[in-house]
Amino acid sequence: MDIQKQFNLVAGEYDKNRRKFIPCFDDFYCGTTNLIAYNIAEPKRVLDLGAGTGLLSQFWVQHYLTAEFVLVDIADEMLDVARKRFAGMDNVTYQVLNYTNELPCGNFDVIASALSIHHLEDEDKQNLFAQIYDQLPSGGLFVNYDQFCAEQPEMDQWINSYWENQLVHSGLTAHDIALWRERKKLDRECSVEQEIAMLEKAQFKTVQCVYSCQKFSVIVAVK
Repeated sequence: MDIQKQFNLVAGEYDKNRRKFIPCFDDFYCGTTNLIAYNIAEPKRVLDLGAGTGLLSQFWVQHYLTAEFVLVDIADEMLDVARKRFAGMDNVTYQVLNYTNELPCGNFDVIASALSIHHLEDEDKQNLFAQIYDQLPSGGLFVNYDQFCAEQPEMDQWINSYWENQLVHSGLTAHDIALWRERKKLDRECSVEQEIAMLEKAQFKTVQCVYSCQKFSVIVAVK
């Protein structure tokens, strides 16, 4: 089953279980976004790649109520949830497209993504980072909140095993776990170190991991 079908399948339940799937949810989403927002000028346009239900954009919208937000996802049923989340907000628009093939037109001050890019092969990641670089102004920001593997296979096994054990005891149903295991087959994780190298190769002048907890890290790249 491909990525579009997998995420359309879980669209209705996706947000409800996020805190169970991401034990560090508050720091990963809220704390890191607060850190970034404190240090940057207010953006005029923000692009959310693989926006899904709009969960990441919700944290950004709280800081920038008048900015234009463009939410992009391959799964229209996920975006349907986002449309309900931001109902009545004319500054939030939606595009159903595969962002590995094209990005929305125009420049953006911030391009962000959460738990999406780890589905791409490394070559596709590198190509995407080059496209992102091209659509940011000087000083523009790319932020990737994502899922990563450890550099060493033994440590990666430790972390994956511990994460799965947390999920099994989190209150998720057997059906939830089964769907997660199917989605996990689509993962093409790289390490934080590998992604930083890719972003530097794409010519970003400043690249830093600003948050990390086991599977989950946030990387900021400044053009």
